[in-house]
Amino acid sequence: LGGVIALIMSIAILFILPIIHMNNSQGLQFYPLNQILFWYMVIIIILLTWIGARPVEDPYILTGQILTVLYFMYYLINPLIIKMWDNLLN
Repeated sequence: LGGVIALIMSIAILFILPIIHMNNSQGLQFYPLNQILFWYMVIIIILLTWIGARPVEDPYILTGQILTVLYFMYYLINPLIIKMWDNLLN
């Protein structure tokens, strides 16, 4: 059940993200920390894809769980850093 909920949430978060878009600028060129986080997210997605192709064994299970937590943390940390950067610039 936990895997099904995580799968649904990973897709649902992509649909919810444009609704909660709160930053003053449209692009990431004015948010240097978020540029770094973007490439961090790209690496996580590539690693999750690779882990999904591995057999269900001990080191791959833990790695997949850690990467899944990091995947969802990106969507929590990204808006906070945008808000912090907007407050710093204003």
